[in-house]
Amino acid sequence: MESKLKDSSSNVCPECRGLIISIEYTGDNLCSSCGLVLNEKVVDFANGGKRAYTKQEKASRERIGSPITNLTPDLKLTTVIDRKGILNPDLKRATKWDTRMPWSKRNLLIATTELKRISGNLDLPQHIKTEAMKVYREAFKHKLLRGRSINSMVAASIYYACRIKKVPITLQEILGQSDDNDKDVRRSYRALIKELKLKAPNTSPRALIPKFIAYLNLNAEIERIADKIVETFSNHFPISGKDPKGICAGAIYIATKLKNLNFTQKEISEKIGITEITLRSRYKEIKTKLNIKFPKTN
Repeated sequence: MESKLKDSSSNVCPECRGLIISIEYTGDNLCSSCGLVLNEKVVDFANGGKRAYTKQEKASRERIGSPITNLTPDLKLTTVIDRKGILNPDLKRATKWDTRMPWSKRNLLIATTELKRISGNLDLPQHIKTEAMKVYREAFKHKLLRGRSINSMVAASIYYACRIKKVPITLQEILGQSDDNDKDVRRSYRALIKELKLKAPNTSPRALIPKFIAYLNLNAEIERIADKIVETFSNHFPISGKDPKGICAGAIYIATKLKNLNFTQKEISEKIGITEITLRSRYKEIKTKLNIKFPKTN
């Protein structure tokens, strides 16, 4: 491919005072006399804005491939030695060692695979995956994986990413997709918060209501009433330390009773994933503190 050279008479080489030329498709600025490279890999505008419709156009306008993200296990450039036709024994040995993966790269590869599996099962958006992988890399850099499994740290990173980005995913949902036991994941999450000095906001019960309403196949009127109950309760009384799912379950149960719907505590607790005792405690607390009166039934 011929270089598209563009003269730049306004600039001269600081070494030989020669003419500086720019090669647009590579993004390099260099001296035409001594070859001194002044700038390299600047933004390439060679194919900007041009669409490709055929296979030939895509091949001719292809640039650098997919973008690099935190979800790529190895962000560095890799080189693969072709093993065919090698006769030199030293080069054969070098090829063999080249195929062996160091522990750091293998760790990130396992973590990325597990993260994509859990995120795919929970339908998490791309920015949550990127944030979770960023947290995991920080944990790996600070050597928090010692004595802890990769899967538990991945699950903890996903939970933190969901909380910091305010995505309504509970820890129980992530634990349901993780291969590690609940105790190890909770321990890894506490280590992340403590060692990396992170701060995660509490999960808002209001953010979970639409999901639980869908689980129970309830209408928008019940959702509106339950949301209003949770909002009023959260604004007037402290909810720190209380399971947001329990608050949501209590509010939904009250809303169904206000509309005379036949839903038992067992049905709601099983769908939301809490015990009947928790639902009953939150229901009585919300009903008493907000002074809610139910309509009389004949």
